[in-house]
Amino acid sequence: MRKNKWLLTGAVLIAGLFVWSAMSRLPAFEQAQQGELVPQNTDSVLARALAPSMNAHPNLSGLYPLGSGYDAFVARASLAAAAQHTLDVQYYIWHNDISGKMLFHALKQAADRGVRVRLLLDDNNTRGMDPTLQTLDRHANIEVRLFNPFVNRDFRALGYLTDFPRLNRRMHNKSFTADNQVSVVGGRNVGDEYFDVGDGTQFVDLDALVAGQVVPEITADFNRYWYSASVYPLASIVTKDVPEQALDLSVQEQETTKARAYIEALHQSQLGIELQNGSVAFDWVPIRLISDDPAKGLGLDNPETAIGAKIKEVLQEPQRELLLVSPYFVPTQSGVDAFKELRAKGVHVSVLTNSLDATDVSIVHSGYIKYRHALLDSGVQLFELKKTVSGKVGRDRFLTGNSASSLHAKTFSVDGQRVFIGSFNLDPRSARLNTEMGIVAEHPKLAQEMTTQLRAQMPDLAYQVKQDAQGHLTWQTRAAQGQEITLEHEPETGVLKRAWVQFLSWLPLERML
Repeated sequence: MRKNKWLLTGAVLIAGLFVWSAMSRLPAFEQAQQGELVPQNTDSVLARALAPSMNAHPNLSGLYPLGSGYDAFVARASLAAAAQHTLDVQYYIWHNDISGKMLFHALKQAADRGVRVRLLLDDNNTRGMDPTLQTLDRHANIEVRLFNPFVNRDFRALGYLTDFPRLNRRMHNKSFTADNQVSVVGGRNVGDEYFDVGDGTQFVDLDALVAGQVVPEITADFNRYWYSASVYPLASIVTKDVPEQALDLSVQEQETTKARAYIEALHQSQLGIELQNGSVAFDWVPIRLISDDPAKGLGLDNPETAIGAKIKEVLQEPQRELLLVSPYFVPTQSGVDAFKELRAKGVHVSVLTNSLDATDVSIVHSGYIKYRHALLDSGVQLFELKKTVSGKVGRDRFLTGNSASSLHAKTFSVDGQRVFIGSFNLDPRSARLNTEMGIVAEHPKLAQEMTTQLRAQMPDLAYQVKQDAQGHLTWQTRAAQGQEITLEHEPETGVLKRAWVQFLSWLPLERML
């Protein structure tokens, strides 16, 4: 009797929460007209520093790759410190950890100087951050907005039951733009694991610092999202008033080894100095921004003009070589067919993705494994990043990592001529559900350098997946002592994990991955 009573009480409670969530509605919010863009010739430190290079390279854009987490953090912090007029900041994830707090504090310091700060965050990863975001939003010069927000702040999961089609679509874009002069775009979110802060697994990632002609395009694209129908002011969603939160590191946090290192690095940053005096070693090349229509966040975009189609158009048909780097790789049957066609034309195709041990999303790996045989049969080379890298791997401008890494970079190189750097993964979610952005650079030097360095490092960084004479998969790599070794199952994984991922691969989940 008592058991039945508790079951009934639980059912009533769950039903009540469901009804409560269902009754929660997005607030009425009439989108304002898009505001005027800040002219790129705005008088500022950054504008004056860049003017000689921009004048010497009309109609071109400057590109500086940020392969290390350290450089990527310094670039963002330096832009916040240098900004005099505007900061437009757009991210899928922003953690309230050491690096996240330092950059929050940098935004506030800029606002204190009179800089207009616009912070646009996807709401999927802001749990527990309402007090911090509200503190920022209270500043006279800061406005925070949320993409596809959760109305119910306490029981977010219930939102998926009542508003799944909208909440399943997320804003995956990443950009950090100062004074409409310089921007950071690429694969990194804001968090310690993206900037090599801490001792846990770090993401191997790639950003680009860009200047010149492409930057106003990035600003205009930010505006397009800022005023889109999926975006709501924080104040209209977070209505519960809370006390002010500290936006800088506590004394205890400042005393940690990593925090001290980053604080000191900012004071001595060569990149920060170069940004302000115009001596950054930009390569000036044609760069094009490609980005999804923000209407994709409501399923109202035209699939024929989505970012996947744009990437294919801009990169053009490969003639000799295609190198793809994607942490989450689910090619689908249409992708396999496309790779087969390229191979039939003699195009060399290589793919670097995460191994099962290295990936942070095993369910996505399950969508990849069922295509390995078909890809290998067509002649595609498959490489899977090791979680733990043995031996000494040289640092370069591209994908640098530490002893425990997970791939997060999204970059493509075509024919040693063109390079894509952005947020787009080679999976159905990026293609059909999430909004994405990136840049395509006509940059033979960078494309060839990236291809050469990655190929040289692949034996140390990754396993090459092959098939033996019986058609069984093998994983080949180079050990610390330099000897070649061959493994007959997913490296560094247990039987149960492999069985679980295999089971997931049989389920009809592909469209969601």
